[in-house]
Amino acid sequence: MTQAATKMNSPIKQASRRSIPEGLWLRCPSCAQMIYRRQMESNLHVCPECEHHFRISATERVNQLVDPDTYVPMFTELRAKNPLNFTDLKAYPERLKAEQIKTGKLEGCQAGKCFIKGRPTMLACLDLTFMMGSMGSVVGEMLTRTIEHATEQSLPVVIVSCSGGARMQEAALSLMQMAKTSAALARHDDAGGLFISVMTDPTTGGVTASFAMLGDFHLAEPKALIGFAGPRVIRQTIRQDLPEGFQTSEFLRERGMVDRVVHRHELRNELARLIDYAGK
Repeated sequence: MTQAATKMNSPIKQASRRSIPEGLWLRCPSCAQMIYRRQMESNLHVCPECEHHFRISATERVNQLVDPDTYVPMFTELRAKNPLNFTDLKAYPERLKAEQIKTGKLEGCQAGKCFIKGRPTMLACLDLTFMMGSMGSVVGEMLTRTIEHATEQSLPVVIVSCSGGARMQEAALSLMQMAKTSAALARHDDAGGLFISVMTDPTTGGVTASFAMLGDFHLAEPKALIGFAGPRVIRQTIRQDLPEGFQTSEFLRERGMVDRVVHRHELRNELARLIDYAGK
């Protein structure tokens, strides 16, 4: 056996290859750098090279924003029905079941009472991992109940949007949630309540066209996609070329639709500051 063949068959080399776990590294979609996954996760899922904000689940969002051991989930008993008997590639109940098995979650929203840096708050987070965080009847009802509970208890409301828009499988029932959540926010505003809307990547469709743009304060994460329709649909409708990056949070801040673009590391502090400011 040659020396080269001996090196290739070395048990030490083989053991070394097997000891490297899969998924330990990932490529940043923004800067294309290879980054250590655990370093990215410990950095609040932000790329340490270019500060690209990775999309995160509602569970991760809650853990990042609330004080430890203060989050109390609410409205978890709500379940989606299928009164329209909707079927695309599969029946709607089957699609829901598949999403629940895949994600370990029951719906595309988490809501509850919590403390953010000591400030009692009602918090709701849409979950992109569950059917793109789409707003169906359950998500709309959870948001409405969150707002109404905040009104009754004189608490501020923080809603973190991360959604593809209305849920097509519920058709008009999904579109009705736009009016329902908006009406609840109007009553909350009449009662002197505070609503802080946090828009993350992506915030689109019926979510943008309803509660996400009705905040007393509009915050957005850097370079988040925020809009109603896609660029191609808008271009075909108005028959004009669109500015570069016209649906980013930075572009919308320059036009007054977003108040502040806030880095994920600063979001918790900013929410507490705004709650204090509005309470004065």
